[in-house]
Amino acid sequence: MNVIDLLNPAAVRVISGASSKKRLMHDLAETAASAYGVDNHQTVEALMERESLGPTGVGHGVALPHARLRGLERVVGSFILLERPIDFEAVDRQPVDIVFGLFAPEDAGVEHLKALALVSRTLRDAGFCNKLRANPDPGKLFTILTEVAPVQAA
Repeated sequence: MNVIDLLNPAAVRVISGASSKKRLMHDLAETAASAYGVDNHQTVEALMERESLGPTGVGHGVALPHARLRGLERVVGSFILLERPIDFEAVDRQPVDIVFGLFAPEDAGVEHLKALALVSRTLRDAGFCNKLRANPDPGKLFTILTEVAPVQAA
């Protein structure tokens, strides 16, 4: 599995106006709805429900919100680069500006976990994240994200 298997060009956005975690979840859901046809309301609810179990801000300005959704046939992703970082209750208490949302079918098993691990390993690379931050254009971001070589498990 590679990032290109998860991401659609229409699911990559740069946002300047996210003022809160909740607003970001709405933006993430809207992005997924337009790119994959998922239900916007259901997506926001699923993201917020997952977030209530524990924050998905993994540190170093990166968040990996994820949820299982009715109607999906495969695991898909949405990427948002925030022009202004926001508080996301991340594990390191640092604000978040890189957000990769993952959405899986309700009955997805190991594929959901593989996708989460892939994205997590990819965004653990500080140099890669800096490259993303330096290219605030959705087309360039899509290219950077999908050209990344598969990262092997540590």
